[in-house]
Amino acid sequence: MKLARNSKVWIGTPLLTASLMAWLRVWSVAILVAATFVFMVFFHRDPDRIPSGPGMISPADGRVVVASPDMMAIFMNHHNVHVNRSPLEGQIKSVEHMSGGHVPAFLGSAHQNEQNRVVIDTPDGEIRLRQISGFLVRRIVCYVVPGDRIKRGERMGMIRFGSRVEITIPEGYRLTVGRGDEVRAGETVVAVKAS
Repeated sequence: MKLARNSKVWIGTPLLTASLMAWLRVWSVAILVAATFVFMVFFHRDPDRIPSGPGMISPADGRVVVASPDMMAIFMNHHNVHVNRSPLEGQIKSVEHMSGGHVPAFLGSAHQNEQNRVVIDTPDGEIRLRQISGFLVRRIVCYVVPGDRIKRGERMGMIRFGSRVEITIPEGYRLTVGRGDEVRAGETVVAVKAS
């Protein structure tokens, strides 16, 4: 199983702790920490994905919580893959970290949480992607920097634990998903060029 970048500490720490507790024969703690290790491996998985067709693909796994002609938001639950991907090919124009609150990511007010704002200059116009932290841990990892060229579906970062991704829709595109739909990063087409 492929794991997300920079996840070794998150996975290795509970594994070593569980091993130590088992060696010391503190079984209840060893079992609890071993369960944490299994969750961390599951949470940090990073499967390869192939887009299902032409168009703008989902930047995140999860449930669509906002779907408007110019913007969509995806809530990532604990069971979703949390690695984010570029919806279109282009060049990273800017990456900006913003401080903010830490309300649960499924709430509408989560757009004011701590976040990374990434601007991508694509052949179809500029798109803005926001990686928004949630209530727990609140760690946003961004793999890209200004000037990077990025392919459609390429990994561009991850958000640990509850989180949300918002993306603007370029002019000339129409959404193919609606509120409540489940989407998969790098795979589900969420918008296509209008005819």
